[in-house]
Amino acid sequence: MRAVKVALAAAILASLLVVTSVALAASVPKPGKVNVYVTPRPDNSGAGTIVITGAIGDYGKTQSIDKNGKKDPNGVFQKVTLKHGTFVVDTTALTKKLDNTVPKVTAATCSANFSVTAPASLSKGTGLYFGVGGNVKIAATFAAILPRYTSGAKKGQCNLANSAVPVAQYTSITGAGSVTFTVTG
Repeated sequence: MRAVKVALAAAILASLLVVTSVALAASVPKPGKVNVYVTPRPDNSGAGTIVITGAIGDYGKTQSIDKNGKKDPNGVFQKVTLKHGTFVVDTTALTKKLDNTVPKVTAATCSANFSVTAPASLSKGTGLYFGVGGNVKIAATFAAILPRYTSGAKKGQCNLANSAVPVAQYTSITGAGSVTFTVTG
């Protein structure tokens, strides 16, 4: 009887290991297409929330960082911290385009908008995203209603100063591309 119990326990353990292995293999991302959706925080902190669908199905937070990985609201890299790992996105090309974009302003309504698109590369993965690589084309769209001067020589005109806080604004950051995973060792 003891031999039957040991054999049964071994069979149950083997079944659990197979089920666990299959579940883990199903969760490990494979190379393929991804879609990226980011909602930046309105406080210009360089932080936001992110959802990635496709070859990576995960969600979490983003944070602007400098080339050394330190938090920097004006950094040209984004650290993406998802539930199953992290990676870095090089947004240098996007940042350069954003810095050189002049919003289209409609003076009669004090409305402004712009859109830019640029490539971004992925690297420095951890967790499930160890060995991540690939490129994503990122599109950033911004629209706002600007305040008007309430007094002085410019009374009634749109306040275009960098320090002007929009009355209302919308920001969308989306992307699409492909990811790869390279395991070295």
